[in-house]
Parts: sequence; structure tokens; C-alpha cells
Amino acid sequence: MLSRLGALLQEAVGAREPSIDLLEAFVEHWKGITHYYIESTDENTPAKKTDIPWRLRQMLDILVYEERQQTAAGEAGPCLEYLLQHKILETLCTLGKAEYPPGMRQQVFQFFSKVLAQVQHPLLHYLNVHRPVQKLLRLGGTVPGSQTEKEEVQFTTVLCSKIQQDPALLTYILEGKKIVSRKKSSKEPITLPREAASIQDKDHPHSKSPDMSPCKAQALTAQLPAETEEPDGGVGESNLITSLIGLCKSKKGRVALKAQENLLLLVSVASQAAATYLVHSSPCCPAIVEHLCQLYQSMPTFLDPADIAALEGISWRLPSAPSDEASFPGKEALAAFLGWFDYCDHLITEAHVVVADALAKAVAEKLFMEILQPHLLHVSEQSVLTSTALLTAMLRQLRSPALLREAVAFLLGADPQPAAPEDGPRSLCAHLIGHCDHLSDEISITTLRLFEELLQKPHEQVLRSLVLCNLEGRHYVARGSPEPESYEDTLDLEEDPYFTDGFLNASFQPSAKPPPAPATNSDGKTAVTEIVNRVLSLSFLCLVPEEAKTSAFLEETGYDTYVHDAYGLFQECSSRVAPWGWPLGPTPLDPHEPERPFFEGHFLRMLFDRMSRILEQVVNRTGPWLQGYKPYSLNLQVTSVLSRLALFPHPLIHEYLLDPYINLAPGCRSLFSVLVRVIGDLMQRIQRVPQFPGKLLLVRKQLMGQVPGEQLDHQTLLQGVVVLEEFCKELAAIAFVKFPPHSPHLHLSPPQEGHV
Repeated sequence: MLSRLGALLQEAVGAREPSIDLLEAFVEHWKGITHYYIESTDENTPAKKTDIPWRLRQMLDILVYEERQQTAAGEAGPCLEYLLQHKILETLCTLGKAEYPPGMRQQVFQFFSKVLAQVQHPLLHYLNVHRPVQKLLRLGGTVPGSQTEKEEVQFTTVLCSKIQQDPALLTYILEGKKIVSRKKSSKEPITLPREAASIQDKDHPHSKSPDMSPCKAQALTAQLPAETEEPDGGVGESNLITSLIGLCKSKKGRVALKAQENLLLLVSVASQAAATYLVHSSPCCPAIVEHLCQLYQSMPTFLDPADIAALEGISWRLPSAPSDEASFPGKEALAAFLGWFDYCDHLITEAHVVVADALAKAVAEKLFMEILQPHLLHVSEQSVLTSTALLTAMLRQLRSPALLREAVAFLLGADPQPAAPEDGPRSLCAHLIGHCDHLSDEISITTLRLFEELLQKPHEQVLRSLVLCNLEGRHYVARGSPEPESYEDTLDLEEDPYFTDGFLNASFQPSAKPPPAPATNSDGKTAVTEIVNRVLSLSFLCLVPEEAKTSAFLEETGYDTYVHDAYGLFQECSSRVAPWGWPLGPTPLDPHEPERPFFEGHFLRMLFDRMSRILEQVVNRTGPWLQGYKPYSLNLQVTSVLSRLALFPHPLIHEYLLDPYINLAPGCRSLFSVLVRVIGDLMQRIQRVPQFPGKLLLVRKQLMGQVPGEQLDHQTLLQGVVVLEEFCKELAAIAFVKFPPHSPHLHLSPPQEGHV
């Protein structure tokens, strides 16, 4: 239409005929719209079947063409000034509110969107533009499933795009009465051109015609409240934020996704002032978090933790789970919640730091503290299970540093301090650690999964709170004798019958090829270092007696598989913790310093206690949905958490969890000492089980699915032995990859008398 208009103008100029008066044409089309309400007699005719859409398009084309013909950039042409001076947008907003003729609101949204998008002159600064924009926002997003959702989201897209280009516009869209009044005089220097002044009294036929229906009269004469008073713009008012949130809830996937993208665009404004205004003078953070809490509370009170754990890959861009996955009660509500949580996490990642911090704190306060914490501390097993599994799923999806910081502070507290054995469970962290050793092993398994997920998050506070704050000072090491500079200088491997070259080579033969040996330096130092690697590994490999080993009889259970997996996990862990600046070795001990009582902390104590009962874990099947849980599952989860801990490249974790020859202080225990006691208990139990090797091999085959499962005597013991053997191989592999042959830092304790 614009091109046709331009062609007509060019033709008129070429024929030396009088040019088309753009203002007159513009006014004529506007008068045609207003006359419709006087002349029409059919109140049921849809707006799209009248000439209103055509006239609005003509008015838009004239405005765009006029702007292109303007010689002075930045000046408003006569038609644009007429639109502003005569409050045409205000009147259109009134007609859209009345929804007469039917579908008029849709036409108004489209006209507003196109004018704001195609007219390059900065319009939103004018009172007679941003005020009707605010009114139009109040018309949209109020009714779920509105017929104008598509037009509404297009309208908000234009507004968010304009705000991103000029963040100062944010106040013009969300501003309150005082701000509007303050800027009214300075931002609206509009004067009517002489051409418009002569017809300004004829363009608005507001007098009520005798034959006009009440509906028409109301549409023409009703004034929006904002024409006499400025919009309030308070937190509770419907504005751009609440309109976007409402559109995000749309059942139409494309509408909801576009609204989410628009909101993301809005919170990522670069201006500090705009971000501060968005936080303190808009309902942005409260509205987003309120929807998150509503989705949480709309889920069933009971959800199977296994179903929650299996529902992975939920993204805000695609919140619904794949249709081919097995369905379960509450799946749709769970997917909706996790999708919106992922969206909140993405918002916090992309938002301005001011908005990100405020939104993260709002999530922590409203969701974590007010809703989740009471469920985590509830006496109901069902409530604890569901809330713990949901928290684990949220941690799995969490990526934003600000929200991770809030989640860690919520779970572990803000200021970690070394714990004492007599400390009661005063904090949430202490309660959760207690849940790991709960009477209900379903709760124990679910909570252990929570901590395993927490250990994989890139936040140093996790390790410091759970482990390092208790290991600092190395009070688990006996005082009284000076420490060696390195392990190689004190350990005479040639005199130890367990670690001769033949034994070392033989111990690495059951699986495939051992790791390649590095070239030996002239001083033989590299060769000794490699042997030290193998000593550390063999210390764990040799723990399990031969009569309790079954992996050699089956394929794909070799040690080399564990080394390969441990290498990849260790590289990933090392990359994650590299920015934390951990020391390369432990702080040397003062031999004259008196010994102090040592407590490993509630977390390590719980893990060691669980590990010491690996041969006798009993599952209390209190939930009908968890009949499939076995002691095997609980043991696997305990060892999985310990393996995660052992992977961390901190010297104190190296020493306390992976050094078999640590000289422990009286009354202290390490992971190796716990395993030694378990092996001692195992040797006694083996004597009481007839045909132990055959039954053990059968149980391993059952666990691997090679033979049908059947209940056996001593099954808990036999399953525990299988887990123990594999765990020792896993620890051996971790020790091997953590101390590479070329590492210049090996600070290990000398072996004690009687150690393996």
C-alpha cells in the first residue's frame, strides 16, 4: 500500500498536478473510522469485515511515508503531530476496551505495534503515546486464553525491543503518576501545524446522534480513567511485566515461548538505572517467583523420587517431556515446574547483575525458605522424600552463579564452622546429613543423591562446609615425628615383599594392558614415582581377600575400565575447581605442636558409619512404591558419594581419603582404616557361610542381570561384598589417576608397621 501511495505521488508530480495533501488524507481516514460509529446499524459485524482495518493501514502508510519525506531528521511531520495532538491512540485504546465492533481490540493491538515498530521517530517519550500504551497493556494478559494473545505478544515484543535499544524508556512504560507529571512539560513540545488547526474541531464527532445505539455511544464517549488521572504503575498494577507473565502462562506454546523471550530481553537491559528501577519499582521479581511457587504447589503431594530423577532434559524452551517416555501421575505438572525453574535460572544467568541478584534472592526466600524447608523438615516420610527429590532435580538443572550461591547458602549455611561430635542438628544441613542415616533407607538414598548432586556444583563453599573446614589443621595426623619431604625418600619398596616388581606387574594383569610406563630419568626418580602410584592403587586393590573376589570370572569388570572412567571424571573435577586456587600440598606439621581432638565432621562421620555397615545394610520398605529398593542400592549410593569426594584434587582430601599409610592420631579413623575394619569383619563372616565363593559369584551374576534373581541366604552380605570389591577397585583407579607419574608434588606419609 505504501508503494502504491508513493507511485501515485510521483505520477502526480510528473503531470504537474497538485500533490496529495498527506495531512488531509490522514484526517479523512480517521474521520472515516469515527463516522463508522454513527452510520453503522449492525452491531454484530466483526471489525475485520468493516473498512476500519483498511483505514488504519492507510493511516500507518501515510505516517511512514511522511517520515521518509521529512528533510529535517528528528522532526515530527504534520500527520504525526496530528496523531499526537488529537490523542488518536487514546481514542483507539478506548474503542479497543469497548471491543466494538467485535474484534476491534485485535485491530488496535496491531495498529499500536506497527506504528511503534515502523515509525522511527522516538514516540514512547510522548505522554500521548506512553500513556495509551500503558492502558493497552492493562487490556491484555488479564484473561487466560484471550483471543488477542498473538497480537498482545507482538505488542510486547515491540516494546521490549525498544526498551533494549533505549533502557531509559523503561520508566515511560512502567512509570507512576509522579514521574509522568514531572516529564509532561519537558517531553511534549507539540504544536499543531496550520493545516491541522483549521480542521481540528471537525475530526472528533463526539456528539451523540439520536439513532446511535448505547453501545456506540459508550464506545465514543467513554474515557479511560487515565485521561483524567495518571496511571498508578504500582507493583500491583497490570503493566508490561504482568502482561508478559500472563502471556507466559498461555496454553499456546509459541505465544508462551515468545513472551518468555520478551521477558528475558527486558531483564537483560544494560542500564544500571533501568535494572534498579525494574527491581524496586516493578512487580518483575515477585511475579516471576510467584508463578514458580504456584507451579510447585500445583504438583501432587506425592511423586515417586525415581520418576523425578528419570525426568531429565526439561528445558524452558521445551518444557514438556518427550511423548515416548512412560507417563506417571503428576508428570505434566512436574515438567511445567522444572521448565519454569529452568527459565528462572536462565533469566538469572542473562539478566543484569542487579536483577539477577534480586531474582535469586526472591527464589531463595519464597521457594526455598518458605515452601521447601518446611517440607524437608517435615515428620512425614512422603513429604521429605518428594521435596528432597525435587530439590535434587533443581540442583541438577541449576547453572546460574547467583542462584547457585543462594542454594548453597540455603542448604549449608552462610558461614561454615568446624563441627563438634556433640553438636545437635540445629541447621538444615545437619538435618539433611541426619536424613542420610535415617531409619527409612528410602530417605537415606534420596538424600545421599542430593549431596552427590551438590558435590558436582562449581561452588567452593560446598567442599569447605562439608569436609575441608574439619580437616584444616590436619589434627588427624599423629604429632611427635618430623614429616618426610616426599614419599619416595622414605619408602624402601625393594624390601617390601608385597610391592616387588613381579607383584606389581601381576596385579595389573587381569584386565587389559596396564597404563604405559614413562621414560626413566637418569636419577631413576620417575620410575620410583610410578611405583608409588601403583602402591597407592594396590593398597586398595589388595584389601579384598582373594576368596571374596569374583570380577576375574566375568568380562568387562577389569581395573582398566575404572582407570579410564576415573581419568575422565578427575579431569572434569580438576577443571571445575581450578579457579579456587587450592594448594598443591598440605601444610607441614609442627612436630612440637600438641595434639588436639579431631572430629571429621558430621558429613564424613555419616559416610564412614554407613561404609562400616556395608555388609549389613537393611532397607525398611515403608513405601509401596519403593519395593524394588535393595541394600545394594543404598551401598552403591554411599560409595558413589565417597568416590565423588575422593576425586577432588585438594591435598587434605588426598591425604585423608586416599593415603593408606597416614599416621593417624589416637582415636581417629580414615577411609582406609574403615575399609580395613570392614575387611576384618568380612573374614570372620565368610567362615559362617557355606559354599561362599559359589554363592558370591551367583549374586554378582544376578546383579548384572545374567541370571534370574532368586532369594539366597546371606544375600545382604553377598551383595555388600560385591559392592566392596568394586569400590576398592574404583578407589584404586582414582588414586592412580590423581597422582600421575610426572607430578612434582607427592606429599605422602610413610607406611606404618603392619600395613598391607
